[in-house]
Amino acid sequence: MWLLAAVIAIITAFIAKNKRYRWLYIILKTYKRDFRVAIAFAKLRIKLWWWGKMQTSVPERWATIVKRHPNKVAFQFEGSSLTFLQVDEFSNQIANYFKSEGFTKGDNIALLLENSHEYPCIWLGLTKIGVVTALINTNLVNDPLNHSINVSNCKAIIFGSNHSNAIKQIQSKLVSVKKYQFHENVGKEEDIVKDCVDLRKALSTVTTKSPGTVQVSVKDPFLYIYTSGTTGLPKAAVISHVRFMFMATAFNYMSKMRSEDTIYNPLPLYHSAGGMIGMGQTVLHGLSVAIRKKFSASNYWSDCAKYNCTVAQYVGEMCRYILATPRKEPVKHSVRAIFGNGLKAQIWTEFVNTFEIKEVFEFYGATEGISNIINVDNTPGCVGFVPRYAGPIYPMTLLKCDQETGEPLRNSDGFCMECGINEPGLVISKINQRDPCQEFKGYADKKATNKKILQNVFKKGDAYFNSGDILERDELGNYFFKDRTGDTFRWKGENVSTSEVEGIISNILQLNDAVVYGVEIPNTEGRAGMAAVVDTNDSLNLEVLSNGLRNNLPTYSIPIFLRVLKEVPLTGTYKLKKIDLQRDGYDIKKISDQIYFYNAKLRKYEELTKDLMDKIRDGRVSV
Repeated sequence: MWLLAAVIAIITAFIAKNKRYRWLYIILKTYKRDFRVAIAFAKLRIKLWWWGKMQTSVPERWATIVKRHPNKVAFQFEGSSLTFLQVDEFSNQIANYFKSEGFTKGDNIALLLENSHEYPCIWLGLTKIGVVTALINTNLVNDPLNHSINVSNCKAIIFGSNHSNAIKQIQSKLVSVKKYQFHENVGKEEDIVKDCVDLRKALSTVTTKSPGTVQVSVKDPFLYIYTSGTTGLPKAAVISHVRFMFMATAFNYMSKMRSEDTIYNPLPLYHSAGGMIGMGQTVLHGLSVAIRKKFSASNYWSDCAKYNCTVAQYVGEMCRYILATPRKEPVKHSVRAIFGNGLKAQIWTEFVNTFEIKEVFEFYGATEGISNIINVDNTPGCVGFVPRYAGPIYPMTLLKCDQETGEPLRNSDGFCMECGINEPGLVISKINQRDPCQEFKGYADKKATNKKILQNVFKKGDAYFNSGDILERDELGNYFFKDRTGDTFRWKGENVSTSEVEGIISNILQLNDAVVYGVEIPNTEGRAGMAAVVDTNDSLNLEVLSNGLRNNLPTYSIPIFLRVLKEVPLTGTYKLKKIDLQRDGYDIKKISDQIYFYNAKLRKYEELTKDLMDKIRDGRVSV
């Protein structure tokens, strides 16, 4: 009897030590989720291994899909559609024409074109002859546009007639770059920019037969997709064939896409979410996709109903705009699932309940990054997960870092330190160039590539991809986005998360745009919070905002300055820009917008005058 009691005591002590008993709870809570994803991950690994062994490129996979169902609709766009066979024939024309123009494997061609069903056909045709397409952000003009063309060493550019003026502005800098103008509107006579080829006319006499095969490795470059960050010039991320196949196929398996699904894709096709994950479902897996020229919050659900979509994409602030759109009658649609990134925790539950969405596949990952995760069990606010015991299989983790600068903190031995549970940290993933899931191809600019690699992280010689993002992980392995490095700032000895404050302001102001950033004040330590909010119809109630902030935020997180705008600048993928606003600061001498100052004693915002601004700068007013 005493022996049994001793054994029980030992087992109890073992389980109690370091709260090991919590693992029983964790396993019970996550085994269904983990088993589902383990099966999908195993399928993905086998598929990528097979494609790698057979050196199956994207065009070769596409050829298999076309043979399977040539007459199925591949793309729908503005009332017209293309079958898989029609897409194949048009892409063959592209391939044959540019082959006759002297372009060969390894050449790069820029594509500057609005969303259309012909957009993916063009890059598909170019890749059939081994040419790499650089997908240019359609919002770029002048120096940023010229930079994007040059940084990827493009020998030519295909541009839509809608962008003729943008090309004219930099034409003198594109002397050695061949220019091909593509009319978006069939049958409409449009002026051709001087020294440019009328591409649609040139294609009219080109054969639709296959251009033949070009031997490529699955690790060869396939596309250049540019980062759409809020600061600096765009960087051209190298997307290899296997990277494209990994991203699109991983999402297909993890979200259990069905062959009969039709996807609604109103995202920019020059970006990874719309152009790689969205288009990849058609090119690699044979699903139909409905494309919209430009996102419209008021037409989102009516488009889904029109095209009988069962799955829909979102990105950035789209869901907030859709939720804020006035509705005269109940929304009718057949969408069972939505997928994307940027659905804020503050509106998650309201969005899915309002529009009766059964599943949300929120994912996290950068265009060029290898820290890719997905939320498969509808946990509100979660951007993905990695089981805590799966580190050796998928080595992604969080590092302790300076919350303001994002720089990793190192111990006395010079190595980085992992974060604990519910501790915000810098997301990193181990680089393994032999594994398509962990391969980091970087950018066209090698210097930019090197900046994203952390060396000697946990041991000498190892290398990790630095995401530049701050996330937090709970005990179930769920990750939650907190902020981007550089966005968090320190004030009153505390760290302020701009993402958190933005979400609260947006809710108080009934889903209006809000941007939060830190600004410097002379003779003060840290940076003071400043918020830029949109007030299009002069309905901003400063008292309601003040009360809402006091009720939801600690004192140090309440923005000291408030700038009122008619609109907030956005990136092409609906992420809020803040660098220009941050540069302006609270200087009313160069800003025409209304600016307010939060008077902590009166606990309300008051108008910022020149005299008050000078007093703040001189330290005569306490902040």
